[in-house]
Amino acid sequence: MNKEIVDSITQYVKNYQELKQIETDWRDPVIGFAAAKDELFPKLKEIIGPNHALPSDLIPNAKSVITFFIPFSKEIVESNIPEEESSRKWDIATIETNNLIADLNKFLFETITAKGYKASLIPATYNYDQEKLISDWSHKSVAYISGIGKFGLHHILITKSGCCGRLGSMVTDMELTPTTRTDEEYCLYKHNGTCKKCVKRCVNHAFQDSTSVFNRKKCNEQIYDKIIREYPIGIGDTCGKCMCGVPCSLVNPRARD
Repeated sequence: MNKEIVDSITQYVKNYQELKQIETDWRDPVIGFAAAKDELFPKLKEIIGPNHALPSDLIPNAKSVITFFIPFSKEIVESNIPEEESSRKWDIATIETNNLIADLNKFLFETITAKGYKASLIPATYNYDQEKLISDWSHKSVAYISGIGKFGLHHILITKSGCCGRLGSMVTDMELTPTTRTDEEYCLYKHNGTCKKCVKRCVNHAFQDSTSVFNRKKCNEQIYDKIIREYPIGIGDTCGKCMCGVPCSLVNPRARD
């Protein structure tokens, strides 16, 4: 069943641009699976906050969590390297990828429920406390648990296809084989103390350079107080500077070792 879901997601993403006649181009998605009773899920209530949901809060008798990372094309990533504000290509890609994830989730929901199983519908974004800036379902943390990536110094998930893209996830009572997690760090700084280019790339100084402590409010300020823009297709509320023009933008940099 894992292969069927992987093939369905991959093909859906591949066909989406032509189907919707949109600008954004994506590379192949990175897809993983986690057991709903994985011991790391309860720990998210300690790490993120007590309101973070467990898979069983979303689907009774949950068995599995499906996660996917949809990586942007190289052209989109390179467009967001110059200047202090996010590029138009980056903004449009973020909006259109959020729409893709919403449509993909509906497609997966219909596919899974047609087989007699239950599935959740979780939005790609905006499911967070706007004061504390803490999510009640963290796609990147769930993706980490599913084994498709490791966190970088910039607090963004690095996958085999880098960190520039968007994440989605779904809970189901379908039994799926979990993806194996690795103990290997993908972030060069976490691996051997080098790089830190993401810290230098941050245009609003959201990292204390001496300690690399991340200030999520400074990050949010850059997006909502400085560069938020409205397009005919939606709101461009994104920045992404810390993940563009760095070794982990498009690949797992450790794969070159």
